[in-house]
Amino acid sequence: MTRIVSRFPLPPMSLGTERHLTVHSYGDPDAAPKAYLQAGLHAGELAGSLALHHLIRRLDAGEHEILGHVMIVPVANPIGQSQVMRGTMSGRFAESDGSNFNRGFPDISEDVAASVRGAMTRDAAANVTLVREAIGEVLADRAGMAATEIDYLRITLLRLACDADLALDLHCEEEGLVHLYVDAMHWPGASDIDRLLKSHVTLLTSPTAAMSFDEAMTAPWRKLQAEGVEAGCLTSTIELRGAADVGDALAEEDADGLYQILQHRGIVAGAEEVEIEDETPVRAGPVEGMERIIAPTPGIISFRVPLGAEVTAGQPIADLVDPTADDPAEGRIELTAGCDGLLYARRAQRFAHTGATVAKVASSRPVTSRTTHLTD
Repeated sequence: MTRIVSRFPLPPMSLGTERHLTVHSYGDPDAAPKAYLQAGLHAGELAGSLALHHLIRRLDAGEHEILGHVMIVPVANPIGQSQVMRGTMSGRFAESDGSNFNRGFPDISEDVAASVRGAMTRDAAANVTLVREAIGEVLADRAGMAATEIDYLRITLLRLACDADLALDLHCEEEGLVHLYVDAMHWPGASDIDRLLKSHVTLLTSPTAAMSFDEAMTAPWRKLQAEGVEAGCLTSTIELRGAADVGDALAEEDADGLYQILQHRGIVAGAEEVEIEDETPVRAGPVEGMERIIAPTPGIISFRVPLGAEVTAGQPIADLVDPTADDPAEGRIELTAGCDGLLYARRAQRFAHTGATVAKVASSRPVTSRTTHLTD
């Protein structure tokens, strides 16, 4: 299948500059189902971009027919990629306003709901088409009102993805295991994604004020769910290990998993070739069960347990060391888990300032002691 490469320009924010999004597409743009995959929204998180590079190579090989439409954006944030300070890319937060690139996407759910009310019928498929058209129209109007390059970038990404049946946003932790974020309304329907990507845990989300890409994609469908409209897009944020886990071997493994997802969901031929191991229970729980272990003071981090460790409430998972303390015996603070669960992510830099997240533990039940939320 021939690949089409398109470039979508972003409005320049200074003289003599120009940036664009590069989009790779396979199949008939009007075909269904459609898959949309993006990476690098947090520009320094490179594992997903390399995985999509290998997925493009796999699709180019033409091993299987493209039955639907596949759209790939391997670098979703050229703005962040340009933020280099003394040789280090800083692509999670915008230098222009300090905002997180994966927060602050527009919530268009009210506008979409107002647009389709009174026009919906008992035809479920027709309702999905109607809602998708309304989403596209609302986003087109918003694009004309975008005040900054970052606003325009966020709206453009939503416009590219808004008619997809499946939208996957690839990220990574500082150090971490493969894990997923999926809106609770899509579970357990998204368990094939968990299994094919060999995820260690899936965190089931509910609406927040953060408006990440996946939440903005899901919001209109959630709004209309109470009115009997079936969700027309399954969106998931996928964390592909840690920032240093970048290389062809891991990227090829991730690309194979993504390719099998496309097959299993009927977007690429060969669904009968995909084997999903379903004997082992999927580990999934509410995102409210994610405990962030926070540094109460500054210090050097010395971890006691590795990534993937099963920990129990009260178990020491790290020491926070102050080498300037008058008495070394008093210059150590134990950091303990507040719940039973899986230690699935941790800080890469072995120094923590006061309030920094040192590690994350996934519990099967909500954690009442959480002191932070998902807007950082």
